[in-house]
Amino acid sequence: MISLILGHKGTGKTKQLIAHVNEAIEQSKGNVVCVEERTKLTYDVDHRARLVAADDYKVKGYDAFYGFLSGICAGDHDITDILVDATLKIGGRDYNKLAEFLDAVYNLSEDLEKNFVFTVSADKEEIPESVFNFCKVI
Repeated sequence: MISLILGHKGTGKTKQLIAHVNEAIEQSKGNVVCVEERTKLTYDVDHRARLVAADDYKVKGYDAFYGFLSGICAGDHDITDILVDATLKIGGRDYNKLAEFLDAVYNLSEDLEKNFVFTVSADKEEIPESVFNFCKVI
């Protein structure tokens, strides 16, 4: 399953994501991963979550981003939840490419039975309508 936290800068998306990370830790029978652009959530996310900064691995663009998430899944089969902050900063502002990326991640999610949550700095109207066929807004 893929969930999206939408809204422009300053609307509280990261705080909402942190709450979801901490909630996932309490409910998960496996491991929880939080991906961020740069290391900034160290003191906000429960220490039981694996915190990964995409910038440390030079991840830029949606193809690299998808490969990065696939690699995280391949490296630990016990992961139940992957939560991502600053999706557009990592992948880019091309909403059509975002839609293709989310479609690919949806298939990954279904195949591997993982839950994904992404923060996206945009309004619902800016995102291609097709995304909402397989993503829910929280």
